[in-house]
Amino acid sequence: MTEAAPAWAITLLRDGRVGRLATADAAGRPLVVPVCYAFDGERVYSAVDAKPKRTRALRRLRNITDNPHVSLVVDDYDEEWTRLRYVIVEGRADVLTGGPEFTRAVDLLVAKYPQYRTPHLSRESGTLLRITSTRILHWQP
Repeated sequence: MTEAAPAWAITLLRDGRVGRLATADAAGRPLVVPVCYAFDGERVYSAVDAKPKRTRALRRLRNITDNPHVSLVVDDYDEEWTRLRYVIVEGRADVLTGGPEFTRAVDLLVAKYPQYRTPHLSRESGTLLRITSTRILHWQP
């Protein structure tokens, strides 16, 4: 995934604090939501955390079940437009609910976001999204 991307794009993807996850349902209706995420150099992980939500049956999860093709954009915006840049990860999303990869992903998320220590992300159970890239796009002036 990272072979074609320049170092600045990998750094932005690794260090960015928020991404925008785009999903679409089976009929193609889009949804874009801000997400916290961790990048391990190969895959991107995002948690469905304990923050208050109207439901645990989130639309993004239903969309991924119906249509696993997703995009994640991480960007730097600046009023000085010569400093604009973005990275887009296009790929396939899967839902993880346990196992060694799940535990490792929780550890990555907790290391990146101390806020996940309380409310606590469980290493034993929960819901995570895994994005496996099929293409990475990047731009800066």
